[in-house]
Amino acid sequence: MVFTMPVCVIAKTTLLPMCLLGFSLVSQAAELISIPHAKVTKTGNGYTLNAIIHYPLSPRIIEAIDHGVPITFKQEFQLTDTLPLIGQYWQWQRTLWSSTVPYQLRYHALSKQYLLIALDASKQRSFPTLDATLTALGKVEQFNLPPEHLADLSNLTLQIRSGVDIHDLPTPMRLGALISDKWQIESPWVKATWP
Repeated sequence: MVFTMPVCVIAKTTLLPMCLLGFSLVSQAAELISIPHAKVTKTGNGYTLNAIIHYPLSPRIIEAIDHGVPITFKQEFQLTDTLPLIGQYWQWQRTLWSSTVPYQLRYHALSKQYLLIALDASKQRSFPTLDATLTALGKVEQFNLPPEHLADLSNLTLQIRSGVDIHDLPTPMRLGALISDKWQIESPWVKATWP
């Protein structure tokens, strides 16, 4: 004997929980990363960038860090040139240079220390608290800009943004992170001020 369930019962038991889950994900979305300060400074014959980035993390990300899951943050830099096409209303932007600097944050349970690893330079620093680690991560100091593109500053724009690199999460967590607002935290592009 085969028992079948009416379609309306199937719809109620599957659609209602999915809708509630969707509403809870939207209502608990993480804050955006913010960049309140980004300034270019002339140093010697070149230019460097100094910036401050605030990283408000969702409880889900903090829980993952505290359970030993390494979280990668990427800081992206982009230098663009604006060329006027027709008067001042139509402009063409071209990217002259871009760079991404990845950092990995992880918690070491035995030493009870948070580790911040610069993945491109293989440098590691340790901190006693997560707040101290995020403060250090948010300090961009004396970041050298490429001198070959800085002869004429009049039409140049330097932008910076940062965010969590979801694609660098462990494979079992990646799919859930891609559909959850709690993991998708990224700042918008922010223009740096020139001297």
